[in-house]
Amino acid sequence: MLQTIKNAFQSPEIRKKMFFTFILIIVYRIGCYIPIPGVDADASGLLDMTQNNDFLMMFSAITGSAFQNGTLFSLGIVPFINAFIIMQLLTLIIPKLEKLSKEGDDGRKKIAQYTRYVAIVLAIIQAIGVMFAWNDYISPVFGTSEASRIFTMIFIVIILTGGSSLVMWLGERITEFGIGNGTSLIIFIGIIGSLGTTIFNAMATVIPNQVAAGDTTGIWYLLGFFVLVIVLFFFIVFVDMAERKISVQYAKQIKGNKMYGGQSSYIPIKVNASGVMPIIFASSIIMFPQMIIQFANAGSTPFGLGWAEWVGTNGKLYAPITFIFIIFFAYFYAQIQFNPDDVGRMLQQNGGFIPGIRPGKSTSDHLRKINNRLTLFGALFLAVIALVPTLILQQVSGFQPLGLQNGFSATGLLIVVSVALEFQKQLESQLLVKNNKGFLK
Repeated sequence: MLQTIKNAFQSPEIRKKMFFTFILIIVYRIGCYIPIPGVDADASGLLDMTQNNDFLMMFSAITGSAFQNGTLFSLGIVPFINAFIIMQLLTLIIPKLEKLSKEGDDGRKKIAQYTRYVAIVLAIIQAIGVMFAWNDYISPVFGTSEASRIFTMIFIVIILTGGSSLVMWLGERITEFGIGNGTSLIIFIGIIGSLGTTIFNAMATVIPNQVAAGDTTGIWYLLGFFVLVIVLFFFIVFVDMAERKISVQYAKQIKGNKMYGGQSSYIPIKVNASGVMPIIFASSIIMFPQMIIQFANAGSTPFGLGWAEWVGTNGKLYAPITFIFIIFFAYFYAQIQFNPDDVGRMLQQNGGFIPGIRPGKSTSDHLRKINNRLTLFGALFLAVIALVPTLILQQVSGFQPLGLQNGFSATGLLIVVSVALEFQKQLESQLLVKNNKGFLK
């Protein structure tokens, strides 16, 4: 990867895109530290409120700690992610949207525009919820009257919605004029920022205080944390790059005076073709009611307490329900990305066949069987990665004083690794295009 980055910097065109991406990321991180007028995070105890709530702590980690600091980008890219998930589901349900998705670039642009509208609506709704969650920590900035307080609350909703829209715009600009995958890079930077802050606090504050008191266990737990991260990193890379290659043979065809075909190829089917989307889908569905409960200040009601006890982030049924949802959405997303009937039909039309398998329906059934098996393994991998390491950090008491469970999640690490690999692929593809252009000239 380092060699790929070095080669990219040697190309003026790609270097310009990388600097543009870097500048927009800097703008995003600056926005994560610009406070919202009327919300004083330090004086209000907003940080303590976030750290004592599992859902808000996870929400803040996704936004790069912007939420717990009460800043401009407190909503981050979350409304756009939710809008994207909703549009993905609606595309399968509504025939008109499904037709648009098959109309090429024009159709995809219209769906992208609809996604922006849905994202803004969700941002307004979530901004109102955040404003009510901050209700006890808001100080009017336009006077001391009740009307001034209401005006301040409306002002905060507008600021939060505008900040989320700006983050969405930054992501689209990175995708269009930068290296690409702007939304993924913003999530990547947010997670890295949260984890980096947590590790820095542990190394600079918590562990020195423990050592001064004669306790060195924090050092060993921190080393164990790094070992866990390294093991997960290699495991994620191994599975993410794993694929099953199905051999394909093309029959010889004579057209005019030329002979075509007679070549061997293969169909690559990735083990984890859906990436982190099943985890995002499952987490969004199971956390949405908790979001409504927290933002409506209903956490102390019987329903809110019951939900937190059973289905909340650390609830008794959270792990098994999340596990089932991840398996379900892994199969759901696999059906979207890989259609065995279409692949079998395409092979038959082009004179291709899988050795030992009859063309047509037998080929489609064979591909479907292989894809289902690979999807099961990939789904189990995602479920284990999403739950087991995070549960270890939460249950082992030695990690609690370091606060590592606050900024780390295996899901976040999976996203970070996946985005890093995709970033490398983007650079390699752009370098390949540049080299091909130079060869043609």
